[in-house]
Amino acid sequence: MGESFGTTFTVVEVTIDDGKMQIWLALAKPSQALTLVLAAAQEGSTAELMNVPRTPERQKIFEDLNLAPGDVHRLD
Repeated sequence: MGESFGTTFTVVEVTIDDGKMQIWLALAKPSQALTLVLAAAQEGSTAELMNVPRTPERQKIFEDLNLAPGDVHRLD
C-alpha cells in the first residue's frame, strides 16, 4: 500500500536552468513535495521548500485550486 500524501499544502521554489524562479504548490507532506514538484517541473530544475506563513486568505486560495492529495500546481 502506498504512503499517504497528507493534507498539507507545501510551497516550493523552483529554479529552472535559465535561472528563472517559479513557485509551485503541492498538496503533500514537505518530505514528498520536492519530489512531486521536480517530477512536474522542467528537466534540470532545482527545488527547495519555502516557509510561507499560512493566512486564512492564502489557505482559501490554495483550497480553491481543488488539488487532490499528491497534486502539484505552478502558481503564476
